[in-house]
Amino acid sequence: MARSAIINVMVQAAMKAGRSLARDFGEVQNLQVSLKGPGDYVSQADRKAEEIIHAELSRARPGYSFLMEEGGTIKGDDPQHRWIIDPLDGTTNFLHGIPIFSISIALERQGQIVAGVIYNPAMDELYTAERGGGAFLNDRRLRVAARTKLSDCVIGTGIPHLGRGHHGVSLLDLRNVMAETAGIRRLGSAALDLAYVAAGRMDGFWEDSLSPWDIAAGILMVREAGGFVSDKEGGQAMFDTGKIVAGNELIHRALVKTLAQPAR
Repeated sequence: MARSAIINVMVQAAMKAGRSLARDFGEVQNLQVSLKGPGDYVSQADRKAEEIIHAELSRARPGYSFLMEEGGTIKGDDPQHRWIIDPLDGTTNFLHGIPIFSISIALERQGQIVAGVIYNPAMDELYTAERGGGAFLNDRRLRVAARTKLSDCVIGTGIPHLGRGHHGVSLLDLRNVMAETAGIRRLGSAALDLAYVAAGRMDGFWEDSLSPWDIAAGILMVREAGGFVSDKEGGQAMFDTGKIVAGNELIHRALVKTLAQPAR
């Protein structure tokens, strides 16, 4: 598959950072099992990956702005373009030696996501998407799953933990979706959740309390695979609300309706 120049730039940055994360991942299980030791190590791995991505993208497209999980906002000379980066989505998995984590890079042009790359270096799975050009996994074209009934579907989500999210709302959402579906999965990386929806591995996904870098590339991935993405109210304020729902047209609509149900 012939990739565009911008996708090649993003893939090169993701792959270089991925090699760094893969080396560090191989050392995680050898670390002393204490909160300070592994936690600090993972933070260093995270920052190192982000520095690699920032350096690669800055060299290729000088002047573009950045929004990064660790480094925050960096204003560039070009106000029309912004990179949105999560160098390690799935930090807890990484810390525990679970090979489900990813690098997520999106390019925003004039407020619209136009390109996205999600890379899982532990499994060597590279997801790419460009606006109007489709979504791909290791150069294989992706399409969202075609199931039409929630009762046949496996749906991904995130589950809030200590100090994060609204546990009561999450439990209500879980209860409502559990009652309607064939199964619920929690991967621990929202970027990969959305990539899995694009690949048809999961039929849908919802989560609250997310940041733009968690979902920017994944939103484009799902849409370019023929899927639909919105916030929980069916609008397009995902970056503002931190809430997201994704699936094919029918499953997306059914999920939005199910998540709007009151407690029963």
